[in-house]
Amino acid sequence: MINASAYVKAVKECFAFLVSEFAFTPSEETTREAVFYDMQYRNATQVVSISYENIEDYLLVIVYRLVNQQLPNYDDKRHTLHLNVLNHALEAVAGPADWKENQHHFGCFKAEGVVERKLLKSAQELRLCLMHFDKLKAF
Repeated sequence: MINASAYVKAVKECFAFLVSEFAFTPSEETTREAVFYDMQYRNATQVVSISYENIEDYLLVIVYRLVNQQLPNYDDKRHTLHLNVLNHALEAVAGPADWKENQHHFGCFKAEGVVERKLLKSAQELRLCLMHFDKLKAF
């Protein structure tokens, strides 16, 4: 388990690339007691949601492609892209040099605890997916 302030701090550190590299801005931060945490980042065409269910120990990262500047329905598979689906598609477009550069980018991060390690792993995967997002859009 992780407390809300530690979660928010870890997300802001691990996912800082969203702001610096991909023109996202923090848009929403939700913490419900010690049960559920969600941070969202938005740019002109997408929203990235990084949510964690503390009791279930479940981390979920979703890239929403906005429809008329609005979040799509959660069940809309064309506009609600789960990180695990993006990762699967990434295998066909990212080469060894991409993976190596991405590992180097995150080399200074030190994750402490299970949740921080999950966040760091997801951040690494998301950054690489976003770098190749135009090629992954063919879902």
